[in-house]
Amino acid sequence: MTQTQKFLVTGATGTVGRQVVAELLARGHAVRALTRDASTAALPDGVEAVQGDLTAPDGLIPALEGVTGVHLITFGGPYFAPLETGPRILELARAAGVRRVTVLHGGGPSPLEDAVRADDGVDWTVLMPVEFMGNALEWADGIVASDEVREPFVSRLSAMVHEGDIGAVAAVALTEEGHGGQEYVITGPELLTVGDKVATIAAARGREITLVELTEEEAVTRWRAAGHPEDVIGFLLEAYGNTPEVGRTVLDTVEKVTGHPARTFAQWAARHVDAFTSTGPAATA
Repeated sequence: MTQTQKFLVTGATGTVGRQVVAELLARGHAVRALTRDASTAALPDGVEAVQGDLTAPDGLIPALEGVTGVHLITFGGPYFAPLETGPRILELARAAGVRRVTVLHGGGPSPLEDAVRADDGVDWTVLMPVEFMGNALEWADGIVASDEVREPFVSRLSAMVHEGDIGAVAAVALTEEGHGGQEYVITGPELLTVGDKVATIAAARGREITLVELTEEEAVTRWRAAGHPEDVIGFLLEAYGNTPEVGRTVLDTVEKVTGHPARTFAQWAARHVDAFTSTGPAATA
């Protein structure tokens, strides 16, 4: 693909979408970013922000014009419901001449991902990242306020991945040959306990952090107080208390696909250290 070709990124203001945009820009490509509110997208210079909603796919026709590849998410609308519009989105993409599609796996079955996998008119790649390093930002308020992290299941293992590496794998799959029909499980380079993560953040900020292990009952009480519905609480108990093998197995997908090693949690913590030392905004990369 030439450097003059254009790529459409949906979910462009999200945690992963911003990284896909950044990686495509770094490779010298033109990027069109789809967002429900282009006026507040705050995207990098040079990105063409366009307004659209994946739940109303016919409105995407102008956004797909002149696009060679598309990065898709599996949910849409103001309430982030699973998208039922996958077949129509792909029909419009093929009609516009789109050749490649990446889709960010949403953690379970989804109609859009099913439609992508069944489509033989485009080269598709499914991205299946494990736990995001950015999840550690949930601890920022407690660390800033009291130098403390309160979590259950502190010995659980995670092969958590840097969001930038998810974006890098997506950018390669969209712009290079050889990734069609692939399912990429994307992990970081090491297994970490909650204690490992806390110690890494403490080292980055130069100040100790106390880790307090919550019982399962205490964790459920906290999650309910935070307004989490029961199905979300059930998911958290299973994910943290009985982490599936895929979430605690290190793979070399990032290096195989991109040619560079996966970024470490220490690198992530150094980049986001301000979030754990002040109440200011966290870094976005």
